Amino acid sequence: MFKLNLKIALRNLWKYKGYTAINVIGLSIGLASCILIFLFLRFQTSFDAHYDKQDRIYRVVSYWTYPDGDFYSNGVPVPLAPAMRNDFAQLEQVAAVRSRNGVVLIKAAPGVTEVKRKEQLFYVEPQFFDIFNIEWLSGKPAQALSGPGMMALSEKMAVKYFGSWQNAIGKTLNFSQKTDFKITGVYKDMPQNSDFPFKMIASYASFAGKDSKAWGQVTNRSECFVLLKPGVNAADLEAPLKKFVAKYYTDPGPGKENHIFQPMTQVHHDTRFSNFSYNTISYKELTGLGVIGLFLLITACINFINLATAQAISRSKEVGVRKVMGSRRGQLILQFLSETTLITVIALLLACVITELSIPGMESLMDDKVSFRLFSEPMIFVFMLLLVLVVSFLAGLYPAFVISGFSPALAIKNKISVANAGGLGLRKTLVVVQFAITAVLIISTLVVIRQMKFVREQPLGFNHQSVAIIDVPADSINMSKLSGFRERIMQLPGIEESSYFSAAPLSNGNNEVNFSYDHRSKDEEFQLNVKDADEHYLKTFDMKLVAGRGLSKSDTVKEFMVNEKLLKLLNVLRPEDAIGKRIVMSAGEGPIVGVIKDFNNKSLKEAIGPVAIFSRLKAYNSMALKLDPKKISTVMPQVEQIWNSTFPNHVYDLEFMDQSIESFYRTEQVMGVLFKVFAGVIIFISFIGLFGLVSFIATQRTREIAIRKVLGASTLELVKMLNRSFLYMVLIANLVAWPLAYILASKWLAGFVYRTQLSVWPFVLAMVLSVLITVITVSLRSLKAAKTNPIDALKYE
Repeated sequence: MFKLNLKIALRNLWKYKGYTAINVIGLSIGLASCILIFLFLRFQTSFDAHYDKQDRIYRVVSYWTYPDGDFYSNGVPVPLAPAMRNDFAQLEQVAAVRSRNGVVLIKAAPGVTEVKRKEQLFYVEPQFFDIFNIEWLSGKPAQALSGPGMMALSEKMAVKYFGSWQNAIGKTLNFSQKTDFKITGVYKDMPQNSDFPFKMIASYASFAGKDSKAWGQVTNRSECFVLLKPGVNAADLEAPLKKFVAKYYTDPGPGKENHIFQPMTQVHHDTRFSNFSYNTISYKELTGLGVIGLFLLITACINFINLATAQAISRSKEVGVRKVMGSRRGQLILQFLSETTLITVIALLLACVITELSIPGMESLMDDKVSFRLFSEPMIFVFMLLLVLVVSFLAGLYPAFVISGFSPALAIKNKISVANAGGLGLRKTLVVVQFAITAVLIISTLVVIRQMKFVREQPLGFNHQSVAIIDVPADSINMSKLSGFRERIMQLPGIEESSYFSAAPLSNGNNEVNFSYDHRSKDEEFQLNVKDADEHYLKTFDMKLVAGRGLSKSDTVKEFMVNEKLLKLLNVLRPEDAIGKRIVMSAGEGPIVGVIKDFNNKSLKEAIGPVAIFSRLKAYNSMALKLDPKKISTVMPQVEQIWNSTFPNHVYDLEFMDQSIESFYRTEQVMGVLFKVFAGVIIFISFIGLFGLVSFIATQRTREIAIRKVLGASTLELVKMLNRSFLYMVLIANLVAWPLAYILASKWLAGFVYRTQLSVWPFVLAMVLSVLITVITVSLRSLKAAKTNPIDALKYE
């Protein structure tokens, strides 16, 4: 029976080659898109999910409640980890991690060439490896990271610097011309689906931070991870955490710091908090992509159902003869389902080819930091098997019931028509659903494009065009050269201004500190975002003063500039009233000498925060160069030449401010591209299905068209007749799609504090596009039918 059904299925697929091709093309593209979406979702949901004690691992994060909203940070005060280790009996392990950028220097030695590269170093407590099971190739964390000056490298990093990981053990390297580290261990590379970009790990005892007792200072470079004891859950920590906060934050208030135990499974998906890789993607965005995958499947299945039910009339005699010969309905249903399954399997094989060809594009979109493998794990095979079963069932079951239900008497007498073949109302409904899905995706894509354009063009309150950022050495020897280096740079034609600082106006490197204002007896009820910068900072970034003056030249904290947002939170009505008032914080104290117009110090997803800027030479780690756009290509090689002669042991590393700002929206850009591509795929599938359906209907109405033509109907009237019903369905689909698209777009835009207004134009444009494409698609096929010689259609009547 199986062999017979297969033979009949192949014959029918060959007999209706055109419609088979449309179904196979539509299904294969839809299935390939679904597989790509599955690979992407599978990768994004697998981040740091492979640890043995995953369900007991938490990250401690910080948040503050301000009068105008909450502020969140993945960072914690440096003394938090030892305090939690001492105060929480419910915790099995506590580990602190601190990151820092610098230059690795390995001096020439027998068998080793001198290298000099910029790297990111992580100071890690040995307990980290009791929480996260990371395989070590040499050494043990408890010994390899037990004292100052000890370091472990990832396998790739050890090979990169020393040729092989075995050669690395016992070797020495210098970091930022400050510390010599001895390599005491090598561990397996962190997987791609990890938010721990750990390539170089130093013992936490090597961290020479002066904020080890500063509870009022938080940086997103300092994180803390904990392992709960077996049987303990997060709810059990709520009461002890309140006591902990009350004990160490002695001046409680609505803006004072609080903490959350964040499950490790949320680190990659909770966009309120960052992580060491600065890479998060919300479940909302992943769900949206999953919905698009579902839409793709539905659209491809709708194509199949529409064509199969429309095609039913052509197979009515076959069904009638089979029933007369004794075939039962169940056998006929099985036969038609077999045909559908065969088409789906063929489409899946073609989809695998399309997927393999598309994977390099997906990897390029992800900046080549990930690799996708189609057959890398059993779950992919399970997913593809489910796709075959689901598509075969959804696309084949209803047509099989319709075709197998024909009356043999009517079928043999050729009395089965398009109207009574079954499914006419369903076909119209499915076409409406298909066009509604298409309209929703067109609208959503247009909104995404408009919002990203808005983000790129939104005034940030400072100039970021033609501004280059260079990392500068932070050791005392090289800091003495900074003044002379700037003098030489400023003499170059094409350099308009330059400034040393610790963080750009909009930056990932945010430090939050407690402070007091105007001799008040206690700290304010919110924290202050602080930026160290020299007296040229305002001019370099074209920031506007609304009162007072800029900073005067100083190497230490002497005076402050603040933004308007700070004054608003302090209830200072006029900027002039703040001039001369003193600010006191852990870094130093001094009067406010200037008030700056508000600027975005974080991404446009977050509101502007209170900011204070002050001079402090020892904190400078970057230099901004304001360039003449016409002379960038000529002046940059000169800058590099001066740099290399001034700082021969430091790596020249330059990034334009525009690129840095773009990186804040990398996730949105990736999702935007994916939305546009898959929306385009759905539009393509919808309209090749529409073309096939119109072709079949035009074939069935050949005699009607011929009679109308003989009676005097023009070609234009015939085309309009065939277009009319489809245009009605498109208009109805848009009316259905608009409310749904509005809800989806509004929710997505709500993730941005600064967002474009949702206007009517994306909705109107979506309708115009769908109408236009429908008219073109239907008219092309209708025109061919309308121009057919009526004699050819009527000569057998």
